[in-house]
Amino acid sequence: MDTPDLRIALFSGNYNYVRDGANQALNRLVGYLLRQGASVRVYSPTVREPAFEPTGDLVGINAVPIPGRKEYRFPLALSRKARKDLSGFAPNIVHVSSPDPVAHQALTWAKKRSIPVLASVHTRFETYLRYYNMAWGEPVMEAFLRRFYRRCDALVAPSESMAQVLREQRMNYDISIWSRGVDREIFNPAMRDTAWRRAHGIADDEIAIGFLGRLVMEKGLDVFSDTIDDLRRRGIAHKVLIIGEGPAREWFEARLPDAVFAGFQQGPDLGRAVAAMDVLFNPSVTETFGNVTLEAMACGLPVVAAAATGSESLVDDHGSGRLIRPGAVHQFAEALKAYIEDPELRARHGAAGERRASDFAWDRINQAVADTYLRLIRQRR
Repeated sequence: MDTPDLRIALFSGNYNYVRDGANQALNRLVGYLLRQGASVRVYSPTVREPAFEPTGDLVGINAVPIPGRKEYRFPLALSRKARKDLSGFAPNIVHVSSPDPVAHQALTWAKKRSIPVLASVHTRFETYLRYYNMAWGEPVMEAFLRRFYRRCDALVAPSESMAQVLREQRMNYDISIWSRGVDREIFNPAMRDTAWRRAHGIADDEIAIGFLGRLVMEKGLDVFSDTIDDLRRRGIAHKVLIIGEGPAREWFEARLPDAVFAGFQQGPDLGRAVAAMDVLFNPSVTETFGNVTLEAMACGLPVVAAAATGSESLVDDHGSGRLIRPGAVHQFAEALKAYIEDPELRARHGAAGERRASDFAWDRINQAVADTYLRLIRQRR
């Protein structure tokens, strides 16, 4: 059996209706599998105006808006129509990418038919509760996730640091790495455009501290803004460049009234925006890989990040950036200060990050997932 023999049923809570790093990775995986001759059917909630066109065949499943976050949909049930489609497709592997009710039902469906199930882990759901004053619920959420992931035959995690967290949480005993890649045609130092910086009010001699990602509180927006306040109180000259959109934009703009908000960018425009930064600041602890960190590294930027899953597998502390204890605002500010005041350090660490980014080729990374599918099928047979 080889990759063209695969028939993959992929279940996603958000395949293309809101753009994020996880669903872009899934779409890229499906595109690769289809090019290799595999058959793929995707089951996910759909909306009238999705963020982007889906890769492959997409079957809609029943879902409702999530209270307080209406841009996201919560999958409710695998309908009779979807079940009929699934049976007709006759997958030999099921891939679930979020621990929602439909994924539970798909897992049960596969178990009854002795079809192996692979789960990909894209975010640390249990940590989200901290940002909604519900940290007390983390042990409950962790137990829920453990029950779900242990029913799966195997997991794939985007970084070794995340895989180690999953092992420590006893989520599963078969955990492989499905890393992430970076498009070097889009993300590279040559994309830096001084005219673009000037058009956004950033002078040639100003150091731009960048944020890249969806503007939601769980990305550490509070820590980011508190750190910028610390730099401002100490009189350390800098500019702040924010790339992204999201429901917390109004809050973030109020906290950082002097920042440049360039909004959502994609393709070459995104590469140009990232290359316009001088250092990336990523305080998030919810990442399992950190696509934005890798993209910044590919553009030759040093990265100041929280010492958490994802970033720990990408950033070489004191080599290509700094890894700081999560939430340590003063230490974050000190690390940024060093890059602001030392152009040689900034250039040296940025170059080291770019060299590291060259290791992440998409086709090799996605073939690792196909190889895991094939292994699970062989083991089941």
